[in-house]
Amino acid sequence: MKIHDGLLLIVAIVILSSLASNEARRLSKRVTCHSTLNTADATCETEFACFTYVMSIRKKQYHGCIDSDLYRLFMCNVTPTSTFVSKCCHEDMCNKNLTLSLPTSDSSPRDDIDNKEKVIYVGYGRTVIIALCISAPVCLITLTIMLYIYLRDRRLSILHKSLIESDPEFVVGKLPESSRLMDANIPQSLKDVARLEQTYSGSGSGLPLLIQRTIARQVILHDCIGKGRYGEVYRGTWRGEDVAVKIFSTRDECSWRRETEMYQTVMLRHEHILGFIAADNKDNGTWTQLWLVTDFHKKGSLCDYLTSVPELSIDGMLDMVISIASGLTHLHMEVHGTRGKPAIAHRDLKSRNILVKNNGTCCIADLGLAVCYDACNDSFDLPSGSRVGTKRYMAPELLDNTEPKTFHEYKKIDIYAMGLVLWEIARRCAFAGHPSEDYQLPYFEKVQADPSIEEMKETVCVEKFRPTISKTWDTNEIMKSMGKIIQECWYESSAARLPALRVKKSLIALKRNDPVDV
Repeated sequence: MKIHDGLLLIVAIVILSSLASNEARRLSKRVTCHSTLNTADATCETEFACFTYVMSIRKKQYHGCIDSDLYRLFMCNVTPTSTFVSKCCHEDMCNKNLTLSLPTSDSSPRDDIDNKEKVIYVGYGRTVIIALCISAPVCLITLTIMLYIYLRDRRLSILHKSLIESDPEFVVGKLPESSRLMDANIPQSLKDVARLEQTYSGSGSGLPLLIQRTIARQVILHDCIGKGRYGEVYRGTWRGEDVAVKIFSTRDECSWRRETEMYQTVMLRHEHILGFIAADNKDNGTWTQLWLVTDFHKKGSLCDYLTSVPELSIDGMLDMVISIASGLTHLHMEVHGTRGKPAIAHRDLKSRNILVKNNGTCCIADLGLAVCYDACNDSFDLPSGSRVGTKRYMAPELLDNTEPKTFHEYKKIDIYAMGLVLWEIARRCAFAGHPSEDYQLPYFEKVQADPSIEEMKETVCVEKFRPTISKTWDTNEIMKSMGKIIQECWYESSAARLPALRVKKSLIALKRNDPVDV
């Protein structure tokens, strides 16, 4: 606790004690006393006590009023001696008939008091009781505040010490007050983020929290580039480089926390999964914003890119589909080890949750609904109900309200959605004199722009309908094989669908012009 905090508390106690004393005095009963000290009517009034004393020098008895605590302390509590005796009382004119004499060997001054006269000796009893009643709660509150401040500072000190012990390269000091981080420990560019992530954690599980907060507070927001289910996405700049900032409101804190935890999963970083940079909560003056800072890809989502691009080449199509399959394979894969990576199912895979990179490949984004598999306990941490995601991309078992019981079933749901995404990409490919088809969402022939669960169930489960594959694909071996792979992904039976790794290997074989066995 800081010194000035203690001084303020001491001053507060002194002031409150003074007020308590004044209050006690105010509540005391005022009395009229007999006075022989130069008063015209031989009386005086006081709120303290009446007194009578006798001195051996003058051998005369004096009467009067006590007008201060200090005076009362002397007059009412002095031990009788052979030279001075005094007594106090607290009733009207009670000291008039009070007779004292200096003590002798055979007598006591108390024996000379008229026994018929009721005398009350008043000390500090009433004042002390009132003062204690008022000051005790104040002292208790004061001590509570002091204890809270001490424990808070101790907790922060322990937290700071643990951060330093867990991260020896992190040093506090020699920095501006705004950051309190050594500039050498903060990545200077986005390329340094992945490198430092390995340096700090050794496993690609995210930068230390304090560095993340420092990075997030240095980001400058620009234009809004998209809106999702849980927030808006802005283009920002950090150290002259573009970043994407997904802003959640506090009512969606669970989604922000979930997505942040997923991006910080051990060994998650992959070239075909959206790169995570930092997470932080910021106060904009009106409400608290929850920030998720990631890599920025100016080509936007796969859906927007396929809508705007004139057409795709076969090589461009293969680069896209291979990158998507690679990213999903890495998500689904479990890496064993002391701090291995758990298997993860996306649960909301669609073209709007896939971003196009500058080199034409893709990366998977939006892990807010993802679920991790705990192999040790054979369990998965499901954040909400099983029927989630985008209705157009829901697998037949979800539309049929069948609850997935194993983690393997969730991975097969991702495969179904990936098959629809691959179909969207393949339609935009021009080959062997055949122009590309216009971009369309899956099931555009059957359902409206925002279909209901009932519409999708009728189309997918009852009619067994799947997006149409053009007969022109049969004129090209690559496109023909592409169509077979897509159909293997969206089988009604989840057990019959290809695993992500098999899809990836088959697509790579297409790229190499090797025979494809699906």
